[in-house]
Amino acid sequence: MTDAPEREDVRPDPRTPAPRTPVHPDPAAGPARRTAGLRAALAAAAPTSPSGWVALCALPVATALWLAALPGVRLSRMGDLGLLQALPPLWYAAPVLLTVGFVAVLRAPVVRHRWAGAYVLALILVIHATPSLLYPTLRYAWAWKHVAIIDTMLRHGGAVPGAGKLDVYNQWPGFFEFHALVLRATGLDSVLGYASWYPVITNVLLLGPLLLLYRSFTTDRRLIWGGIWLYYATAWVGQDYFSPQALAYLLHLTVIALVVNRLAARRRLAGAAAAGPVGAAGTASAAGPAGAAGPAGARALGSVLDASARAGWRAAPFALLLVLIAAIVSSHQLTPVMLAASLLLLALGRRNRRTVLPVLAAVVGLTVLWDATVARPFVSANLTGLISALGSPDHNAVAGLARLGEAPFGQILASWADRGLTAAVLLLALAGALRHRWVRRVGLLPLLAAPVLVLLANAYDGEMLFRAYLFALPAAAFLAAALLWGHRAATRADDVLPPGTPPRPVGGPGGPLRTGVCAVLLLGLLTGTLFGYYSKEAMNYFTPQEVAAVRYVAETPAGSRIISLTANEPGGELNYDTHDRLVLGDSAGEDLRHLAADPGDALRGALSAPNAAGGPTYLILTRAQVLDCELTGLLPASAVQGLAAAAAAEPTLRRVYANQDAVVYQYTDSDAGGGAAAPAGGSTP
Repeated sequence: MTDAPEREDVRPDPRTPAPRTPVHPDPAAGPARRTAGLRAALAAAAPTSPSGWVALCALPVATALWLAALPGVRLSRMGDLGLLQALPPLWYAAPVLLTVGFVAVLRAPVVRHRWAGAYVLALILVIHATPSLLYPTLRYAWAWKHVAIIDTMLRHGGAVPGAGKLDVYNQWPGFFEFHALVLRATGLDSVLGYASWYPVITNVLLLGPLLLLYRSFTTDRRLIWGGIWLYYATAWVGQDYFSPQALAYLLHLTVIALVVNRLAARRRLAGAAAAGPVGAAGTASAAGPAGAAGPAGARALGSVLDASARAGWRAAPFALLLVLIAAIVSSHQLTPVMLAASLLLLALGRRNRRTVLPVLAAVVGLTVLWDATVARPFVSANLTGLISALGSPDHNAVAGLARLGEAPFGQILASWADRGLTAAVLLLALAGALRHRWVRRVGLLPLLAAPVLVLLANAYDGEMLFRAYLFALPAAAFLAAALLWGHRAATRADDVLPPGTPPRPVGGPGGPLRTGVCAVLLLGLLTGTLFGYYSKEAMNYFTPQEVAAVRYVAETPAGSRIISLTANEPGGELNYDTHDRLVLGDSAGEDLRHLAADPGDALRGALSAPNAAGGPTYLILTRAQVLDCELTGLLPASAVQGLAAAAAAEPTLRRVYANQDAVVYQYTDSDAGGGAAAPAGGSTP
């Protein structure tokens, strides 16, 4: 959208006499003046170029197309490319129009916050609100798992005894206790009321720290909003669901933004102090900020600026940082390590240490204190593995690249799209750092490199590669924006400024060719994100029938053992404090190969194993479990079909619940305690 340049704020000289008001004003002059002013305002707001009209019209049209496309979605069409196969062509027109409109917004001589922000919010809604509006249930098994943990902690009023493998959440309960507090304060029965909208909520809240972070680097709105758009258009990892990682990541980015903003403020103060006091004529004096020359007021101002530039944290901002750090440390294992690594690299700059070192000390101190006390059982049990991982950086770096030889073609395609997108973003970021000298002086490179250090130190159950990309993305997105919308003229002109001073906006948005290249590139990056974010939705989506079956199993008598093919269930951890759980697909090595080769024998072995709790044994098979095996390549289709056939033919298994998407069997061998009665009403058509 083309806007008129902002007018300079010119204040009248107080010595100039005010204009005299007519004693007898014309009664018709007021309405006429107001009408003329309205016409002038409308004329100024009207676009004056084709790109301006595109920016003005693309946003409402894209939003309308998105809303109109949602009723045409058929979730039954989801296959090996997930939601991408279920969305109608009309839906895809929305992100394309949003991208074109946003590029047009950045072509304006003056980029308006409200227009750029509106496009970013629309992009968040189109990507993240689509599943929330389409699915009747909460998506993703891990989100259901966290819901179950909160419900169980509420029943126990805190830590859950006898949690077994889930005892790790007793040691990092910050996220769960926070949402339990929300439920108590609001009177809600469960977090399911808002957990489905958590991706939208999280991404909207991320706008705040992203704006603060990017405005610490530059005042150029084109770079600020370009970086924010690139962040959301390339955030394919999908760690924004209802989870401790989503909360900890939001707090982590807030801490980083506050620290970097403080560093930027110190650079500005140091630059002002180094320029010397300003005389009456508006020129810098030859003396420094503490020099004897110059007016007394200028010398006093220089002294204040110099003292402020050397000062550390004030009590209130540092107390806020401590609260945020404590919330991170008590909620998630990995995020404090990422935060410490980022602060450590930021502290390598001598000018940064007075600001960064106190925060780094707080992060390290609170993390060590927590790990040595509350989380000591987990740390002690896994210390050997953590130490051995330090000596295997090559394994850690590639652990997240799962072998997909048995996966369908759509999943292989999506995996390569994810890798290509990741490589493209990092290459754009490196090119931006090489092209513009000033970005190497404002703390961006430490933020980009810190996650790589953690990646080499630990595999994090094969997820570290994706987590490293997630934590490096804020810096990478801004560096890529500097490459696409920055100007070398700004770099050369600002070489004379103090080190680390962000450049002033120089030049325009570029010609039509550059704009077209940016639009095509943004569309390509966004396409990769859609592949990464939507390609597994066939297994992430749970039907109401699956939810009902899992609820039925959760209501079985205390001491029951629940056997399932995989853990991909909507709430399989419900009542985990009173039920034992066995997941056949979690087997490793020879046991997993035996399950694939002879699923019937493996099933009979699992059923005959004694239940230490003495309760009945149940087997649950669902649609999402089958898709989990199919899309991830965990088990061949023949093994999954063989297991289902063996369960149906097994004489010791009695079907107690069934619907179109799930079936539940009860083990009836009297020696195994399987004769206990199943819950009433255990069968549906």
